[in-house]
Amino acid sequence: MLCFIYKSLKKEELYLYMDKKDDFSALPESLLNSFGSLQFVMELELSAVRKLAREDVVKVIASLESKGFYVQMPPVMVLSPLRVANTQLH
Repeated sequence: MLCFIYKSLKKEELYLYMDKKDDFSALPESLLNSFGSLQFVMELELSAVRKLAREDVVKVIASLESKGFYVQMPPVMVLSPLRVANTQLH
């Protein structure tokens, strides 16, 4: 399955996978507004045997087939217990 990937210029590491290039009609307006301006990043051929760095490719394909888009959220930064303890000392 061919997909088109865009990044949000408003929020770092927020990506949008689309089943059609430059066709955002399937996106709810509120979601599109939350992305702000979008920049095209790449075209990518997805398949169940191809791994993605941070997403489950099967879930991405299923979302593209059912909704026409998939949102890749930024990674959640979790502070290590040592870092939390250190910041509490100051």
